[in-house]
Amino acid sequence: MNRISEYRNKIGVSQAKLSKIVGVTPSAIGNYESGVRNINVEMCWKIVKALNQLGGDCLFDDVFPEPQKDSTASQ
Repeated sequence: MNRISEYRNKIGVSQAKLSKIVGVTPSAIGNYESGVRNINVEMCWKIVKALNQLGGDCLFDDVFPEPQKDSTASQ
């Protein structure tokens, strides 16, 4: 799960404004945020850079944390 919407909302930026900077549609941003659409590493970096350009203060790992392994899955 990513934290795009959390950081985007923290700095008061719309999906439309973020999408314009990274070069995708606002619905693509919404789909990335909800996990409906897969996102590649290159786009992840574009989003992090755009969030910082718009006034955010975040690192790649803040917005795209490493998935946590489900400890109950192997039991």
